[in-house]
Amino acid sequence: MKRNYKKWGFIAGMAILALCIWGFNDDLFQIAKNLDVFASVYKEVNINYVDDINSSKMIKTGVDAMLDGLDPYTEFVPESEIEEYKLHYVSTQYGGIGAGIFTRDGKVFVSDIFEGFPAQKADIRAGDRLVKINNIDLTGKNNDQVSQLLKGSKGASIKLLIRRGDTQPLEKILIRDEIKQPNVTYYGMVEGNMGYIKLDKFLENSAEEVTDALVSIKKNNPNGIILDLRSNGGGILQEAVKIVNLFVPKNVEVVSQKGKIKEKNATYTTQNTALEPNLPLVVLVNGRSASASEIVAGSLQDLDRAVIVGQRSYGKGLVQQTFNLPYNSLVKITIAKYYIPSGRCVQALDYTHRKDDGSVVKVADSMMHEFKTKDGRSVYDGGGVYPDIPVKQDRFANVTQTLVSKLLIFDYATIYRNTHDKIADPPEFHLADADYSDFVKYLADKNYSYTTGTEKLINNLKTEATKEKQFTDIQAEYDALKAKMISSKKNDLQQNKQEIKQVLENEIASRYYYEKGRYETNFKYDKELAQSVKIMQDKSQIVSILKGDGNYKVIGKPQLAMIPKKIEEKENSQDQ
Repeated sequence: MKRNYKKWGFIAGMAILALCIWGFNDDLFQIAKNLDVFASVYKEVNINYVDDINSSKMIKTGVDAMLDGLDPYTEFVPESEIEEYKLHYVSTQYGGIGAGIFTRDGKVFVSDIFEGFPAQKADIRAGDRLVKINNIDLTGKNNDQVSQLLKGSKGASIKLLIRRGDTQPLEKILIRDEIKQPNVTYYGMVEGNMGYIKLDKFLENSAEEVTDALVSIKKNNPNGIILDLRSNGGGILQEAVKIVNLFVPKNVEVVSQKGKIKEKNATYTTQNTALEPNLPLVVLVNGRSASASEIVAGSLQDLDRAVIVGQRSYGKGLVQQTFNLPYNSLVKITIAKYYIPSGRCVQALDYTHRKDDGSVVKVADSMMHEFKTKDGRSVYDGGGVYPDIPVKQDRFANVTQTLVSKLLIFDYATIYRNTHDKIADPPEFHLADADYSDFVKYLADKNYSYTTGTEKLINNLKTEATKEKQFTDIQAEYDALKAKMISSKKNDLQQNKQEIKQVLENEIASRYYYEKGRYETNFKYDKELAQSVKIMQDKSQIVSILKGDGNYKVIGKPQLAMIPKKIEEKENSQDQ
């Protein structure tokens, strides 16, 4: 077996070089010592292990394990993953056809169509099955493999063989285009002549897109602006500062970052005249609003410029910076915490002081500190941005979640689209009762079994009673209760008809009007949006909220909201 001895010498040499450069400071000596140990372990395993070793994979595993003890945002990106990293965290541009895909039972289906791109222009639809790409059979291929086949140079042709329902396969020849997914996924006017902007992410040009949306909205003389940051995981810090600047004057501090390296500490202030400094402003957030979203929402709250509506945000107050490494790889490192104008940091999880088992703890209520907004309202650190007007987030019933997860809503929408040439415009679209009855009939032979919370309790009762040898005594009551539960579940499709119709309408509208259809169909069900409109229709009320008067003043420390275990957010990096 051939060995690359030069590689071992290089790694060991790096450790020696580190000693020469850094000197024999005790901490730096430990660094060099540990590098030498790491190189030696790698060398001995590479020489002596019984089977051949994938060197790149083993090193990445080691690096990942080393970084895993820090925080989820500090990560190593090898050369093989650089392009994917840039697509998710820096830019949203690529060459392709403008369609999302998913696999099921070894087959590939179209999940979404992006309006204005080649797939939509060629009348490819969500629900279509992709059979071949350039004569390559897709059976058994995974999402990544199919995505690579779909992507390519702008202007290059691509041949698709698709199957729609039971019809004969259709051949489509498309010309790939530059696909750019916008940061602003929707903007327009909603009830009460309010301007609405949905910002989905903070990647390149997000501030420019919000500016364009705001300029367009202002032509309608809106009574207020709603900036929707729900489920926005963040992105580039500087874009967040520019967006805040649209609503607050020049030379106002928005955010500062502080870490152990003083040279990397920085304060970001607004640089331009505000585009809209006076109109009432509401920012929508939820538990998946993180990072740059929290900079925007938190700073506008601290500056008493906006009312925050929704649920407590995620709580990510950490700043990352990327550093280039040899061989076209990079490492993204948390270099600082950020602080919004009141002086608070919204970081909710304490990665520095983990438990003995490695688990991460939330910042305790007792460790939260009070800060003051520009006009003296009380706000708190240590747990995200708490809304001025909390709106409880509804949870869909088990039956609805099951119909979605088993793709039965998706599949019915596919059938509906292929049998209905058109529907009403999204704001007016309602699924008729006859259509809902048809959907129920469609489910008759489908498997959508699920377990309710009540059923789990009943099953636990049987388990515990059996352990304690008391089940025989209660079996008659147990069987009766179980029977009633089964009977009740049969009515779930009717008892939860309204919310199931809501999800159906949303999916069906997207087949005709794409992402715009999803938003406009859902507006009539959106409680946070309705609350925002209601607040801004009474200017005295919004002034009262921003002053902390009356019923809207939060008294005492707000309790920490449940923090999701994981969020796929973008990082707020200072160097991009």
